[in-house]
Amino acid sequence: MKVACSLLLSASLVCPSFAQTPAQSPSQSAQPPQQSKDQPQAQQSEPQLPKQPLAFGLEDSTPVKIRITRNLSSADATTGERVDFEVLEDIPVKGVIVIPRGGLALGTVTDAQPKRRMGRGGKLDVNIDDVRLIDGEKVPLRAVKEAKGGSHTGAMTGAIVATAIVFFPAAPLFLLIHGKDITIPKGTEITAYVNGDIPLDPAKFQPQPAPTVQSANGGDALLASIEVKSTPDGADITADDKYVGSTPSTLKLPPGDHKIKVEKSGFKPWEKTLTVSEGATVTLNPTLDKE
Repeated sequence: MKVACSLLLSASLVCPSFAQTPAQSPSQSAQPPQQSKDQPQAQQSEPQLPKQPLAFGLEDSTPVKIRITRNLSSADATTGERVDFEVLEDIPVKGVIVIPRGGLALGTVTDAQPKRRMGRGGKLDVNIDDVRLIDGEKVPLRAVKEAKGGSHTGAMTGAIVATAIVFFPAAPLFLLIHGKDITIPKGTEITAYVNGDIPLDPAKFQPQPAPTVQSANGGDALLASIEVKSTPDGADITADDKYVGSTPSTLKLPPGDHKIKVEKSGFKPWEKTLTVSEGATVTLNPTLDKE
């Protein structure tokens, strides 16, 4: 008993705070620490306001069905190469078509590697970039419906694989088996999505009346019909410095002189000034040279 008391006395002398600290009851220890007056109060999260609809424009995630206009393979594709797509359906806003069927959408090859040794397959990544509106302006696209942070530009190959249209070749088990190149065949269809809310000016999308030109005898002159094709197709057409569509297209122009320009990314532009008479039919079919 004397030994125990001496040990307790020694502990109290060495650590007086231990001996003087009163024991806390369970109710006291359970109380949360009080917040000091100087500590800032936690900010309450403000309720998010409902999204306001656009007066006239394309809503974020509006689907745009497109298809590739040519075969694309990792065997000969190059990084930075532009890829053309054709719009499959009209996209209206409040009954007014803003993206026309047959319009042009563009993508870019971001990574292309042909098949390699030891059975390693090729690689081909294509980003969906934008689509041409009926007024000639461009609207950004992405390849996934929901965009949550990071880049809003999706990889087309990822979207195609998700829809089970094209599959990447798996690495073979035996080195004697050669890997395969990635090929996206012409006509492959995917759905891209408008990237962000895009307000538009409705005045630019109202149908314009056909121009009326007086003929020599005082009556209305007939418009000339100009069919514009190109090799390759899917090139932009401008008539008198105004975008009018993509090849192949048929233009209706009044008699007189007109400057027709055909241009496509990766190719040298083609240009011709021609004089057409009323009711004339003209066909232009230039072959574009690579840059």
